[in-house]
Amino acid sequence: MSAVRAIGASTLDLLQSAGRLAIFAVQGVAAMFAPPFFGRQLFRQFYSIGFYSLPVVGLTAVFTGAALALNIYTGGARFNAEQIMPQIVALGITRELGPVLAALMLAGRVSAAIAAEIGAMRATEQIDALQTLSTDPYRYLIAPRLTAGIVTMPLLTLAGDIIGVAGGWLVAVATLRFNSDLYIRNTWSFLQSWDVISGLIKGCVFGFIIALMGCYHGFNSSGGARGVGRSTTNAVVSAAILVFACDYVLTSFMR
Repeated sequence: MSAVRAIGASTLDLLQSAGRLAIFAVQGVAAMFAPPFFGRQLFRQFYSIGFYSLPVVGLTAVFTGAALALNIYTGGARFNAEQIMPQIVALGITRELGPVLAALMLAGRVSAAIAAEIGAMRATEQIDALQTLSTDPYRYLIAPRLTAGIVTMPLLTLAGDIIGVAGGWLVAVATLRFNSDLYIRNTWSFLQSWDVISGLIKGCVFGFIIALMGCYHGFNSSGGARGVGRSTTNAVVSAAILVFACDYVLTSFMR
Protein backbone atom coordinates (compact mmCIF):
# COMPACT_ATOMS: atom_id res chain seq x y z
CA MET A 1 0.00 0.00 0.00
CA SER A 2 2.91 2.36 0.59
CA ALA A 3 3.90 2.10 -3.08
CA VAL A 4 0.34 2.86 -4.19
CA ARG A 5 0.21 5.77 -1.77
CA ALA A 6 3.48 7.18 -3.15
CA ILE A 7 2.24 6.90 -6.74
CA GLY A 8 -1.02 8.62 -5.81
CA ALA A 9 0.78 11.42 -3.99
CA SER A 10 3.11 11.97 -6.95
CA THR A 11 0.16 12.06 -9.34
CA LEU A 12 -1.68 14.60 -7.20
CA ASP A 13 1.44 16.77 -6.95
CA LEU A 14 1.83 16.66 -10.73
CA LEU A 15 -1.80 17.65 -11.29
CA GLN A 16 -1.53 20.47 -8.75
CA SER A 17 1.61 21.79 -10.42
CA ALA A 18 -0.05 21.63 -13.85
CA GLY A 19 -3.07 23.49 -12.47
CA ARG A 20 -0.94 26.22 -10.90
CA LEU A 21 1.00 26.61 -14.14
CA ALA A 22 -2.21 26.84 -16.19
CA ILE A 23 -3.64 29.51 -13.87
CA PHE A 24 -0.37 31.45 -13.99
CA ALA A 25 -0.32 31.26 -17.80
CA VAL A 26 -3.91 32.51 -18.06
CA GLN A 27 -3.18 35.41 -15.72
CA GLY A 28 -0.01 36.27 -17.65
CA VAL A 29 -1.77 36.22 -21.03
CA ALA A 30 -4.62 38.34 -19.65
CA ALA A 31 -2.08 40.87 -18.35
CA MET A 32 -0.61 41.18 -21.87
CA PHE A 33 -3.85 42.78 -23.11
CA ALA A 34 -4.83 44.78 -20.03
CA PRO A 35 -3.61 48.36 -19.45
CA PRO A 36 -1.47 49.94 -18.19
CA PHE A 37 1.30 48.92 -20.56
CA PHE A 38 4.91 49.42 -19.50
CA GLY A 39 6.70 50.33 -22.73
CA ARG A 40 10.12 50.72 -21.20
CA GLN A 41 9.98 47.26 -19.67
CA LEU A 42 8.77 45.81 -22.97
CA PHE A 43 11.58 47.44 -24.96
CA ARG A 44 14.13 46.24 -22.40
CA GLN A 45 12.91 42.66 -22.77
CA PHE A 46 12.94 42.89 -26.57
CA TYR A 47 16.54 43.97 -26.40
CA SER A 48 17.57 41.42 -23.78
CA ILE A 49 15.78 38.38 -25.22
CA GLY A 50 16.12 39.15 -28.91
CA PHE A 51 19.28 41.13 -29.63
CA TYR A 52 21.53 39.52 -27.03
CA SER A 53 20.44 36.02 -28.09
CA LEU A 54 21.25 36.53 -31.77
CA PRO A 55 24.98 35.64 -31.55
CA VAL A 56 24.44 32.32 -29.78
CA VAL A 57 21.57 31.39 -32.11
CA GLY A 58 23.65 32.31 -35.16
CA LEU A 59 26.68 30.28 -34.05
CA THR A 60 24.51 27.28 -33.24
CA ALA A 61 22.74 27.48 -36.60
CA VAL A 62 25.85 27.81 -38.75
CA PHE A 63 27.62 24.85 -37.17
CA THR A 64 24.44 22.78 -37.22
CA GLY A 65 23.91 23.49 -40.91
CA ALA A 66 27.53 22.63 -41.68
CA ALA A 67 27.45 19.36 -39.73
CA LEU A 68 24.08 18.43 -41.22
CA ALA A 69 25.41 18.94 -44.73
CA LEU A 70 28.40 16.68 -44.08
CA ASN A 71 26.27 13.92 -42.57
CA ILE A 72 23.65 14.01 -45.32
CA TYR A 73 26.34 13.94 -47.97
CA THR A 74 27.96 10.92 -46.31
CA GLY A 75 24.66 9.08 -46.07
CA GLY A 76 23.57 10.01 -49.58
CA ALA A 77 26.89 8.83 -51.04
CA ARG A 78 26.05 5.27 -49.96
CA PHE A 79 23.07 5.33 -52.34
CA ASN A 80 24.60 7.58 -55.03
CA ALA A 81 22.19 10.33 -53.97
CA GLU A 82 24.56 13.11 -52.95
CA GLN A 83 22.66 15.69 -55.02
CA ILE A 84 19.67 15.67 -52.64
CA MET A 85 21.80 17.19 -49.91
CA PRO A 86 20.78 20.86 -50.49
CA GLN A 87 17.07 20.04 -50.31
CA ILE A 88 17.35 17.94 -47.14
CA VAL A 89 19.52 20.51 -45.38
CA ALA A 90 17.06 23.31 -46.14
CA LEU A 91 14.06 21.24 -45.09
CA GLY A 92 15.66 20.00 -41.88
CA ILE A 93 16.78 23.47 -40.85
CA THR A 94 13.55 25.35 -41.59
CA ARG A 95 11.03 22.83 -40.29
CA GLU A 96 12.82 21.29 -37.33
CA LEU A 97 16.38 22.13 -36.36
CA GLY A 98 16.10 25.90 -36.72
CA PRO A 99 13.24 26.49 -34.26
CA VAL A 100 14.18 23.66 -31.87
CA LEU A 101 17.86 24.52 -31.52
CA ALA A 102 17.10 28.22 -31.19
CA ALA A 103 14.56 27.37 -28.49
CA LEU A 104 17.05 25.22 -26.60
CA MET A 105 19.63 27.99 -26.69
CA LEU A 106 17.07 30.46 -25.36
CA ALA A 107 15.90 27.98 -22.74
CA GLY A 108 19.42 27.90 -21.36
CA ARG A 109 19.97 31.62 -21.62
CA VAL A 110 16.62 33.40 -21.33
CA SER A 111 14.67 31.10 -19.01
CA ALA A 112 17.55 31.01 -16.57
CA ALA A 113 17.98 34.80 -16.66
CA ILE A 114 14.26 35.47 -16.19
CA ALA A 115 13.95 32.98 -13.33
CA ALA A 116 17.04 34.37 -11.60
CA GLU A 117 15.90 37.99 -11.96
CA ILE A 118 12.33 37.47 -10.79
CA GLY A 119 13.44 34.97 -8.13
CA ALA A 120 15.85 37.53 -6.71
CA MET A 121 13.04 40.08 -6.65
CA ARG A 122 10.88 37.58 -4.76
CA ALA A 123 13.68 36.84 -2.28
CA THR A 124 14.29 40.55 -1.61
CA GLU A 125 10.53 41.28 -1.38
CA GLN A 126 10.55 43.64 -4.37
CA ILE A 127 7.45 41.93 -5.78
CA ASP A 128 5.63 42.59 -2.51
CA ALA A 129 6.76 46.21 -2.78
CA LEU A 130 5.21 46.44 -6.25
CA GLN A 131 1.90 45.24 -4.88
CA THR A 132 2.16 47.75 -2.03
CA LEU A 133 2.59 50.51 -4.63
CA SER A 134 -0.57 49.28 -6.44
CA THR A 135 1.45 47.94 -9.40
CA ASP A 136 0.27 44.62 -10.73
CA PRO A 137 3.37 42.36 -10.94
CA TYR A 138 1.76 40.38 -13.75
CA ARG A 139 1.50 43.51 -15.91
CA TYR A 140 4.89 44.90 -14.89
CA LEU A 141 7.01 41.72 -14.80
CA ILE A 142 5.24 38.85 -16.58
CA ALA A 143 3.44 40.45 -19.54
CA PRO A 144 6.51 42.21 -21.07
CA ARG A 145 8.55 39.01 -20.92
CA LEU A 146 5.82 36.87 -22.45
CA THR A 147 5.25 39.41 -25.23
CA ALA A 148 8.96 39.67 -25.96
CA GLY A 149 9.33 35.90 -26.06
CA ILE A 150 6.44 35.46 -28.49
CA VAL A 151 7.61 38.26 -30.81
CA THR A 152 11.38 37.78 -30.82
CA MET A 153 11.55 34.00 -31.00
CA PRO A 154 10.17 33.76 -34.59
CA LEU A 155 12.62 36.47 -35.67
CA LEU A 156 15.49 34.52 -34.13
CA THR A 157 14.18 31.36 -35.78
CA LEU A 158 14.14 33.06 -39.17
CA ALA A 159 17.68 34.34 -38.64
CA GLY A 160 18.74 30.84 -37.57
CA ASP A 161 17.16 29.34 -40.70
CA ILE A 162 19.07 31.70 -42.99
CA ILE A 163 22.37 31.23 -41.18
CA GLY A 164 21.92 27.45 -40.95
CA VAL A 165 21.21 27.08 -44.66
CA ALA A 166 24.18 29.35 -45.36
CA GLY A 167 26.37 27.09 -43.22
CA GLY A 168 25.32 24.08 -45.27
CA TRP A 169 26.00 25.99 -48.48
CA LEU A 170 29.46 27.03 -47.28
CA VAL A 171 30.50 23.46 -46.49
CA ALA A 172 29.00 22.14 -49.74
CA VAL A 173 30.80 24.69 -51.90
CA ALA A 174 34.11 24.93 -50.05
CA THR A 175 34.57 21.29 -48.98
CA LEU A 176 32.31 19.04 -51.04
CA ARG A 177 32.86 20.83 -54.37
CA PHE A 178 29.21 21.61 -55.09
CA ASN A 179 28.37 24.24 -57.67
CA SER A 180 27.27 27.36 -55.79
CA ASP A 181 24.60 28.50 -58.27
CA LEU A 182 23.14 25.00 -58.57
CA TYR A 183 23.05 24.58 -54.79
CA ILE A 184 21.18 27.85 -54.28
CA ARG A 185 18.80 27.11 -57.17
CA ASN A 186 17.96 23.64 -55.83
CA THR A 187 17.38 24.99 -52.34
CA TRP A 188 15.17 27.86 -53.53
CA SER A 189 13.06 25.71 -55.85
CA PHE A 190 12.57 22.92 -53.29
CA LEU A 191 11.52 24.99 -50.27
CA GLN A 192 7.86 25.90 -49.93
CA SER A 193 6.47 28.81 -47.98
CA TRP A 194 4.78 26.45 -45.51
CA ASP A 195 8.17 24.95 -44.58
CA VAL A 196 9.31 28.34 -43.30
CA ILE A 197 5.94 29.37 -41.85
CA SER A 198 5.59 26.15 -39.86
CA GLY A 199 8.97 26.80 -38.27
CA LEU A 200 7.96 30.36 -37.38
CA ILE A 201 4.74 29.09 -35.78
CA LYS A 202 6.83 26.73 -33.69
CA GLY A 203 9.02 29.67 -32.77
CA CYS A 204 6.03 31.61 -31.41
CA VAL A 205 4.96 28.68 -29.24
CA PHE A 206 8.49 27.98 -28.05
CA GLY A 207 9.05 31.64 -27.19
CA PHE A 208 5.92 31.65 -25.05
CA ILE A 209 7.00 28.45 -23.29
CA ILE A 210 10.52 29.71 -22.59
CA ALA A 211 9.33 33.02 -21.15
CA LEU A 212 6.51 31.35 -19.21
CA MET A 213 8.78 28.81 -17.52
CA GLY A 214 11.25 31.46 -16.47
CA CYS A 215 8.51 33.72 -15.11
CA TYR A 216 6.63 30.92 -13.34
CA HIS A 217 9.59 29.41 -11.52
CA GLY A 218 11.04 32.79 -10.64
CA PHE A 219 7.72 34.17 -9.43
CA ASN A 220 7.12 31.13 -7.20
CA SER A 221 10.66 30.98 -5.90
CA SER A 222 11.15 30.51 -2.16
CA GLY A 223 13.97 29.73 0.22
CA GLY A 224 16.36 32.61 -0.41
CA ALA A 225 19.45 32.25 -2.56
CA ARG A 226 19.22 28.46 -2.67
CA GLY A 227 15.61 28.71 -3.81
CA VAL A 228 16.60 31.09 -6.61
CA GLY A 229 19.21 28.62 -7.84
CA ARG A 230 16.69 25.79 -7.70
CA SER A 231 14.13 27.86 -9.61
CA THR A 232 16.69 28.69 -12.28
CA THR A 233 17.51 25.02 -12.80
CA ASN A 234 13.84 24.03 -12.88
CA ALA A 235 13.07 26.75 -15.42
CA VAL A 236 15.71 25.53 -17.87
CA VAL A 237 14.83 21.85 -17.50
CA SER A 238 11.06 22.34 -17.74
CA ALA A 239 11.40 24.70 -20.72
CA ALA A 240 13.58 22.23 -22.62
CA ILE A 241 11.22 19.29 -21.92
CA LEU A 242 8.13 21.28 -22.95
CA VAL A 243 9.87 22.45 -26.13
CA PHE A 244 10.49 18.85 -27.19
CA ALA A 245 6.97 17.77 -26.25
CA CYS A 246 5.30 20.67 -28.06
CA ASP A 247 7.59 20.16 -31.05
CA TYR A 248 6.24 16.63 -31.49
CA VAL A 249 2.64 17.79 -31.14
CA LEU A 250 3.07 20.69 -33.57
CA THR A 251 4.92 18.54 -36.09
CA SER A 252 2.08 16.01 -35.98
CA PHE A 253 -0.43 18.72 -36.90
CA MET A 254 1.70 20.63 -39.43
CA ARG A 255 3.39 17.85 -41.41
